[in-house]
Amino acid sequence: MRRHQLVLAAVAFLLALLATVAGGPRTAIAQEKPGAGFAAIPGTPGGQDMFGPYDIVPNWPKPLTSLPGHEKWTWGAGQNVFAENPNRVFILQRGELPAIERPKTIKLPQLGPSVEFPMFRLPWRDATTASPPGALETKDGKIGDDSDVGQPGVDYRWEHCIVVVDANGNLTEDWRQWDKMLRRPHSVYISPYDPEKRVWIVDDYRHAIFIFSNDGKRLLQTIGEPNVHAADDKHFYRPTFMAWLPDGTFYVADGYANTRVVKFDKNAKYLMAWGEKGNPPNEKRPGYMNNVHGVAVDPQTRRVFVNDRQNHRVQVFDENGKFLNQWSFGVPPSDIHLIFIGADRALWAFDRGTSKMLKYDLNGNFLYSWGTWGDFPGGFWGVHGMAVDQEGNFYVAEVDNGRAQKFRPRPGANPAFLVGKPVYAAWK
Repeated sequence: MRRHQLVLAAVAFLLALLATVAGGPRTAIAQEKPGAGFAAIPGTPGGQDMFGPYDIVPNWPKPLTSLPGHEKWTWGAGQNVFAENPNRVFILQRGELPAIERPKTIKLPQLGPSVEFPMFRLPWRDATTASPPGALETKDGKIGDDSDVGQPGVDYRWEHCIVVVDANGNLTEDWRQWDKMLRRPHSVYISPYDPEKRVWIVDDYRHAIFIFSNDGKRLLQTIGEPNVHAADDKHFYRPTFMAWLPDGTFYVADGYANTRVVKFDKNAKYLMAWGEKGNPPNEKRPGYMNNVHGVAVDPQTRRVFVNDRQNHRVQVFDENGKFLNQWSFGVPPSDIHLIFIGADRALWAFDRGTSKMLKYDLNGNFLYSWGTWGDFPGGFWGVHGMAVDQEGNFYVAEVDNGRAQKFRPRPGANPAFLVGKPVYAAWK
């Protein structure tokens, strides 16, 4: 009798299992919104995720032509952007360029049949090649004078390198008093762990980091010896980006010429450096780098993520430079400009080669991408800086398009598709 009951129970279990396998998924699928797991906003008929989970904010920032005396000038190469809050956003750029209307398309038979410029919808001026500076040094080793870029006042103006705009794109602060001190301002930051909210500017042509008071009125400290490059404890050679740990320790990606990461304590005292010059573009050895163009940290594990740009990979180290892991961003045209880790503990990167924002988990698993190439509002060309504010608004600065842009999260967007908000600890 007991055996008979066991057989019946087993048959009942198998029937229930078969019913679940046969009917369960159909029920689950019927309850899911169309596009779940793939679309930024599941269940939305039509359209496409051209700008991912965001809408472009029009007319942000306001054009420089709106400023008195700048009616004929526009933004130069956009180097970086940092959002202290939604109403105070720093934009870093390399001077100004003439505001020229899009040229009419002309035929160029001297170059070949059916050749014309500019082509329909394509950008026609590369702001990063048009903006100063020119050569780092002259042939005799002296500081470059930018004469190879063009004539000042005609081809460019070295003005408005650091500006601050509000949520509506109005220019609210102009730090022009520091323009002459800068040569190639590369990135701008406020440490999330600094209650004084000091502003840090990395200038790769001056091989230095300048630390200013939050209001920009005082230069508080200089790290590195301006205009002198080396690879020791007191110098950089074209540094690029920075990242902080919660105790105030910070790392400098050093850089275009040096092939190392430099670690400092919270008081900017040199602690150590690591990295050797590799053999691009296929260097595989741990710790060998070429064009160290980005650094980010995971505050929970204190791991340091380094953008080994010319080798198309991320290298991961512990906080003291011990190699832990690496992964590739893909073969060219992959060309990663920068990396960012926010409070969501995902690594975001911008690929200049594909004009896409890329999302990875911290083990290197590829999760999502979005973006399209172009100079129209919302398009990307040469994103060199990115930031997110406390409301989730996303900002970029573009060296090739010569501008900054602001994106607002679309209503109902899947949070997993949004670039993570930054870590804020010492201030809100």
